[in-house]
Amino acid sequence: MDALTVFLAAITATLYRFRTDPMTGARSFFEGTMFHGLSVWILLALLCGFTCALIVTSRRLHLYTPMHMTNFLHEQRMSAQACLTSGLLLTGTLYLVRAETISRSIVLETIGLVAIGVGLRRFIYRILLYQRFDRGLDTRNVLIVGTGPEANALRQHLEKIRHLGYTFKGFIELPGCSPHEDVSEDIVGNLETLFQHTRKQFIDEIFFTTPCERVVVQSVLEQARVHGVDLRVIPDLYDGLAWNSPIEYIGQFPTIPLHRGAVPEIGLIFKRVFDTVFSALVLIFLSPLLLAIAIAIKLDSPGSVFYTSERIGKKGVVFRCIKFRTMVRDADSRRAEIMHMNERDDVLFKVSNDPRVTRQGRFLRRYSLDELPQFINVIRGEMSIVGPRPPLAGEVRKYDLDHLRRLDVTPGITGLWQVQGRQDPSFASYVSLDVTYIDNWSIWLDFKIIMRTIAVVFSGTGT
Repeated sequence: MDALTVFLAAITATLYRFRTDPMTGARSFFEGTMFHGLSVWILLALLCGFTCALIVTSRRLHLYTPMHMTNFLHEQRMSAQACLTSGLLLTGTLYLVRAETISRSIVLETIGLVAIGVGLRRFIYRILLYQRFDRGLDTRNVLIVGTGPEANALRQHLEKIRHLGYTFKGFIELPGCSPHEDVSEDIVGNLETLFQHTRKQFIDEIFFTTPCERVVVQSVLEQARVHGVDLRVIPDLYDGLAWNSPIEYIGQFPTIPLHRGAVPEIGLIFKRVFDTVFSALVLIFLSPLLLAIAIAIKLDSPGSVFYTSERIGKKGVVFRCIKFRTMVRDADSRRAEIMHMNERDDVLFKVSNDPRVTRQGRFLRRYSLDELPQFINVIRGEMSIVGPRPPLAGEVRKYDLDHLRRLDVTPGITGLWQVQGRQDPSFASYVSLDVTYIDNWSIWLDFKIIMRTIAVVFSGTGT
């Protein structure tokens, strides 16, 4: 994003300099520089160098740390410092190479626009992130080890400051420690059951707030690495476990990270951008088809055009999944009548010749057209294009502990099971394919699943 900001700033400065439309401005720029030796290539090289300098400086100033761990004013100040430092390097290089044909006004305007653009972009992103935190999305689930006053103070701090992006899930009791009066009701387990609760409650981070023996913390640290859970301790408690580790502030609380799980951030950002752009294009270009389907549903049977149901998303977050209605209006109340016709095992429910399905509904299901409104869920960030299918709450209640791995990622419209085991009634196969997708995820795997999904849709094998 920083590199893109530099590119857009340079284009804007050039167009402003020539005060003309983009095509004429670009032609004037190249005609004015291309024939002065290697000026244009020098300028492009300098812009690339400026971009690299900005990225390196921003990393040195910790601007790429999670946004919830820094405050707004500090981030804006560091962003301006990174831009000005990189700008000084750029102007100094221009002086040294004596690139007299390159417009100084364009260079200075580019630096100014980059500083404004980076600050504005980070501000907008922070606002959008806070809004998602308020909706319970993208927050990090936390367990606090300890039941003393420090643990209670940390819990109150995390719950009071919502923009920190943490969701408190409970206290873990330590042997020999008497609990604070305000934490007793929120104790969920002890050290022996700690990692069972991390699985059940989709815990992202564990905080140690009570002094423990070094061997105890070391044991938890090793298990945290195995389970991919981040571990933090209050500085006075680490007892030499993390020499030279930086202190990171969670609000007003200083903490030392002992372990931080690896997250493919760039890949996930690309996945989110692709999901949003692709979904928007699908909804725009297929809008005539969506309108025709809505009219057909309305003419076929009484009831709403859309059917929404509560589904369980990433980390157990509940959201309303949108589909075109393919059944009669009272289908949910009649489900008990056809339970004996279920073709799947006791967790999944599927009936090929479901009597509740309408005439138009059978056609929509055959070609998976009823799933098209879920692209709205994708744009809202509740779903992805590729991922495990979002289960019903009733299904999740029947899950074993290992089955909850399906909820570690954002659910999708399509997935590995839809293209590889769609007709397999086994829930074990269902989970196995989803876990395989999670363990082996890549952008290329998503692309292959999308291509195979298109083939499956046109084959009309849906039920």
